[in-house]
Amino acid sequence: MQDLIDELHEVAESVPVPLELPEHDQVVVAQEQILMPLPTEFREFLMEASDVVYGTLEPVTVADPLSHTYLPEVTAMAWSQGMPREMVALCECREGYYCVAQDGEVRLWQYGGDYDPDVWENVWYWVRDVWLECA
Repeated sequence: MQDLIDELHEVAESVPVPLELPEHDQVVVAQEQILMPLPTEFREFLMEASDVVYGTLEPVTVADPLSHTYLPEVTAMAWSQGMPREMVALCECREGYYCVAQDGEVRLWQYGGDYDPDVWENVWYWVRDVWLECA
């Protein structure tokens, strides 16, 4: 995990208004807003790497409630489009939403209601196999 965090920070793009890492309380507020806990690896990702801007994918954040990547807002939008309520949005993409199950597993929920057959054991495998490869 630490190797992936380091790699993300090495490849991070410089942006005029950098993202901030959240405080623990901000993660708790996001969980309360969606009325469900976040898997451990997902919380770690938010706390350690959600300040990274890289490539074309924009994973959710929790430090700024006004951001277009704010986890509760992105998840609510995904739910309104049919993503199952037991999933939490990780990242919107052209095909749908990468989302996280309560056991930490990451899947791509596609617009129209189907899941892509690819599954990642947790958010860190998704970071390695998808986010860092799609840029």
